[in-house]
Amino acid sequence: MSAADIPKWKVSGDWFDVCSCNIPCPCIFAQAPTNGECEGVLAYHIKNGLYGETSLAGLNALALSYFKGNIWAGNTKASIAFFFDEQANQQQRHALQMIFTGRAGGFMAQFAKLIGEDRGVNFAPIKFEAADDLAYWSAVIPGKVAVKAEALTGPMTPPGKRVQTLNAPGSEVGPGTVATWGSAVEDEVNAPEVRYQWKRKGNSSKHIPFDWSGP
Repeated sequence: MSAADIPKWKVSGDWFDVCSCNIPCPCIFAQAPTNGECEGVLAYHIKNGLYGETSLAGLNALALSYFKGNIWAGNTKASIAFFFDEQANQQQRHALQMIFTGRAGGFMAQFAKLIGEDRGVNFAPIKFEAADDLAYWSAVIPGKVAVKAEALTGPMTPPGKRVQTLNAPGSEVGPGTVATWGSAVEDEVNAPEVRYQWKRKGNSSKHIPFDWSGP
């Protein structure tokens, strides 16, 4: 497919990750991961979206990722497996794959340059939740993925306020973002078919809204 065949598109919504790093994950600050490697879940919910005339509103995507070293320093690449919402119809499935693999341009085309090993594309039922006040966020693929984080807080955090980072140099969804920090209360992956399995909690999580367009 040539660039001329890609329609204009725009998607916006919620993204979060839950990873193996300590709080806060150094990767968002363009530093090396806590233990030299980072393994985690990246979850996306499209609140509003059009790919040409195809609506993507309400659909979800999820990626399982692993890399060693500083992903932003240009000396390492990630291994990634994508899961897309099985409720998507044929046109929507095509659009999701085009956008999230970077073939439709936009921010994810830049993100795709950080991927070294493609562990496949799968379709599954994905449930995504994020509280309006960002008190928690979660994603589930029954039998495969269950991740949930609660907003980070502490004795010096004002009541009802969130711990946030502005303009992070390693934002996973693009520049000019606001990241809200959380702590994983559940982080379990059982997806041997794409070579990802773990069970832990208490590690880093962050929520960032995304707003992309292309091509």
